[in-house]
Amino acid sequence: MRVLIPSALHSYTGRAWVEAGGTTAGAVLDDLDRQFPGIRFRMVDERGCLRRHIRLFAQRQAVADLAAPLPADGELLIVQALSGG
Repeated sequence: MRVLIPSALHSYTGRAWVEAGGTTAGAVLDDLDRQFPGIRFRMVDERGCLRRHIRLFAQRQAVADLAAPLPADGELLIVQALSGG
């Protein structure tokens, strides 16, 4: 699966698009952490929930549940919300 990494996390991956495996959003994030140690903690908190500033999208739909199934040949977009005023 192709995964779009937000620019704030490029220090982990070195690029915007990476490949990761997994049948759920959580499994894809686990695979990303295997490849790029520490990246998952920037997106998922200690309780296993997405951090408030991270949004996931697959098939043009928001993915809020890390147990949500994902198509193996699709794309997962990781979007980091901006704050400020």
